[in-house]
Formats: sequence, structure tokens, C-alpha cells
Amino acid sequence: MFKDNLLQLRKLNNLTQEDVAEKVGVSRQAVAKWESGETMPDLEKSRLLAETLGVSLDDLANFEPDKNLNVSVPPKGKHLFGVVTIGEKGQIVIPAKARKIFNLKAGDQLVVLGDETQGLALMKTEGFLAIAETIRNIGGSNNRD
Repeated sequence: MFKDNLLQLRKLNNLTQEDVAEKVGVSRQAVAKWESGETMPDLEKSRLLAETLGVSLDDLANFEPDKNLNVSVPPKGKHLFGVVTIGEKGQIVIPAKARKIFNLKAGDQLVVLGDETQGLALMKTEGFLAIAETIRNIGGSNNRD
């Protein structure tokens, strides 16, 4: 997992082994050994690698593409929770990991947003209303000019 994620992310970010080595403070040979699985970096070097590659340390170490629709490690703060099936009445089940990360519980209300070219998005109602209020306030202040 780690070695494959490191190699894939390095290439995805158009970085050479030398580039990564310089940013993390090791030799190119150390990076090559990490990518081959011959050795593993210590925790501090792993943290620096994750930071350099723009992913979480957990995803760098543990992300398994075969369990995530065969896509690569997502950028830090981005998630792919899997595929859900729409029921006969349009209902979906939000995956447990997503509910935990976004603190969603039974009874919470979500706003469904859509863009015909980009797809659908779900957002907590409170967050959406806060954004709408901000936009309304900005629009109101612009009308006074």
C-alpha cells in the first residue's frame, strides 16, 4: 500500500525521486527504497511526504485503490466514500465513514444541489443557509453603492 501510494502520488504530482528527496531531506536512494518497499520512512519523514504530496498521512499509508473504485489517493480533505444505490423512492444510504466525518445523524436535513455538467452534491442545511445569508448580505451592501 504505502510504496504503491508513494509512487503513484509522486508521478501524479510530476515529481522526480530527487524532488521528493530534496523536500523531505533524504537521498534519492532513500526514496527509491521506499518506493520499492525495501525500507520504510520514519514517522517524521512520512509526515513530510504526505505534506509534500498533498494527502493525509493516513491515506498515504493505508489507502487501498482496489477498495475505492480503483482511483488514486484523494487530496487531503477530499473523500470518495463509494457507490450508493438509489432506492425506488429516491432514497440513498450515506456510508458510515461519511456520516462520521461530517457528523451526520438521523433527522439531520441536507440540501441537494445539482449541476447538469458536474453532478449532485449534498450539504448540511445549516451550512447552506449560512452561505445564502452571506451572499444576501453582500448583495444588499452592493445595492447601496
